[in-house]
Amino acid sequence: MDTSPTNTTHPAARGWALFPLAVFFGLYLATFLCTGDLSGMPVSVAFLLTTAVALVFCRGSISLRLGVFCRGAGNETALYMVVIFILAGAFAGCAGAMGAIDATVGLLLGCFPPRMIPAALFLAACLVSMTMGTSCGTIAALMPIGAGLSPATGMSPAAMAGIVVGGAMFGDNLSFISDTTIVVTRGLGVRMRDKFLVNLRLVLPAAVAATGLYLWMGWGLSPASAPAPGEVEWVRTLPCAGVLLAALCGLNVVLALAGGVALCGLVGLSSGSFSVWDWALATHGGIVGGMGELIIVSLMAAGLFRLIEENGGIQWLKYRLMRGVRTRRKAEGSLAALTLLANLSTANNTIALILTTPIARNIVREYGIDPRRAAGLLDTFSCFAQGMLPYGAQLLIASGLAGGIAPVAILPHLHYPFLIGISSLVAIWLRYPRRYAGRP
Repeated sequence: MDTSPTNTTHPAARGWALFPLAVFFGLYLATFLCTGDLSGMPVSVAFLLTTAVALVFCRGSISLRLGVFCRGAGNETALYMVVIFILAGAFAGCAGAMGAIDATVGLLLGCFPPRMIPAALFLAACLVSMTMGTSCGTIAALMPIGAGLSPATGMSPAAMAGIVVGGAMFGDNLSFISDTTIVVTRGLGVRMRDKFLVNLRLVLPAAVAATGLYLWMGWGLSPASAPAPGEVEWVRTLPCAGVLLAALCGLNVVLALAGGVALCGLVGLSSGSFSVWDWALATHGGIVGGMGELIIVSLMAAGLFRLIEENGGIQWLKYRLMRGVRTRRKAEGSLAALTLLANLSTANNTIALILTTPIARNIVREYGIDPRRAAGLLDTFSCFAQGMLPYGAQLLIASGLAGGIAPVAILPHLHYPFLIGISSLVAIWLRYPRRYAGRP
């Protein structure tokens, strides 16, 4: 049933457009109830069934429906993510084959005791994501190392993935060159420095708590024997070190990963680790074996969310969330809810903010909310939501590079994204920071 007002512009607001998302989560709920294991439902099958439901609900001829789906799957953002997936898989495959990951893990274990590794990995991800400005690029660069550290620390690959994803979302939220930062500051007319200062106050307690948690978790780990510095094959660490250095220098993630693949080949061939054909086969295996399903899923997800948007799902969320809002605190809560639901419906925090920022601009003006505070809240809640989505690019990349574990298996280990969600809700309730809050 169409729930939109008569003067709604196209697309009309329709609540039923969100039904495919209910089907998606229903599939995982049914899988858990029947098997007790969420990983029993392959994510590609879940998206295939959900997309079929969305196509049935979409209006028009089948050619028109498929055209909408294909335009969504072929948009620039989706294809850019596919390029990152391909290069991330290629780098992980050839780095593993020539021994770069094992050598880097040995070096880290020689520099840090195993008990310090979880906290050190989290802080490294925070630093890399701050300089790179992209959570996906950070995960692609660090997750192979995190997965390699799993046996030495005694933590599961899913737990290591949760640490890397958390640190990656830290920089995605705060970096001056992050897409989300650029969108909200331009959309609300806020200086990046002002938004950063507000944002830092919102998430710093969560970052400190997460670091403390990882130190405590590391304290309970069983020590592993660290290699002596002389036993580390330093030359084999060059590809991983090169990618990390490129990330810290702010180089585009595509160039950083492509350079890593080339460096793996040069070091591997010069050291006799593999032949040209072995290098090619390892690269192929990393792309097809590690990232093949994720590439398919990312394209299907982009097409699915375009169908939802075309059917008016986002419009429906806009109208519903702002009904009955009277106070500034409730207005900020509605901004948070709108951002969360937009992320849920698009699986991309940048796109979600592009959709919600024009609405936020009107709400900020109507309820007298400080634009700097609104920008910080919008960006933080978008990163909280994106970091928790099992079908978001971040968890898909992490799950693929962690050895093909199910994205939902990472959810219990996403401590930092969960903490920033809690800290932001508390900030709304307590009107923190006071300098930017005004009256409730």
